[in-house]
Amino acid sequence: MLNQKVAIVTGGSRGAGKAIAGRLAAEGTKLAIIGSSEQIHESAKELTENGAEVLSIQADVSNEQQVKNAFKQAIDHYGQIDLLVNNAGLGFFKPTEETTLEEWQKVFAVNVQGVFLCTKEILPFMKEKKSGTIITISSDVGRRTIANGAAYTATKYAVQGFIGSVAQEVQEYGIRIGTINPGAIDTYFADSKQGETHKEDWLKVNDIAEAVCYMASAPKHMVVDEIMLHPLSQEYPRI
Repeated sequence: MLNQKVAIVTGGSRGAGKAIAGRLAAEGTKLAIIGSSEQIHESAKELTENGAEVLSIQADVSNEQQVKNAFKQAIDHYGQIDLLVNNAGLGFFKPTEETTLEEWQKVFAVNVQGVFLCTKEILPFMKEKKSGTIITISSDVGRRTIANGAAYTATKYAVQGFIGSVAQEVQEYGIRIGTINPGAIDTYFADSKQGETHKEDWLKVNDIAEAVCYMASAPKHMVVDEIMLHPLSQEYPRI
């Protein structure tokens, strides 16, 4: 169902974004991957060597003009965009009184403004086609709160509100919008290292990639609004 579709994946340089790109490519999806560093081109090279068709674009998702340029480049290159995966994000965890304004603004710029700018940029194209899927990688803390994570948690609550409203705006155009809300993932998040011993029982990046493929592959008459997943070892309040 994803064969010959075209997807934009933000934050595609490493971690979950790279895994998502690889999994989509395995389904025959053509890719435009966006990352803020030159590493995005190395990731694209690896994916290409494995048989994927990939366009790599270095851009900051919190910068409006860079987002506009990146999406124009992708659309001009492929002529179509069927799927947007808003994956780019960052986080830090510390007490609120130790959080600087610069840190607060930076995490909102990437996690919220980035999702807004990328979603806004692709919507006119999808509306014209009357089809398309937008998947945003949020977090389980978009549905609960945690200590020492006020800034990060606030961004994910904002994302949930934004995505929910947009979903209602575009339903009549046949555009499907959903969020994937993972718990603890073994990745590079919050300046950590992937593969650390204490993360052995955490979610893996491929778990997130599988969730993206499941959501994106839903029949056209159906939308998967939200997927919540977390490690069995993680304490999580049940509704």
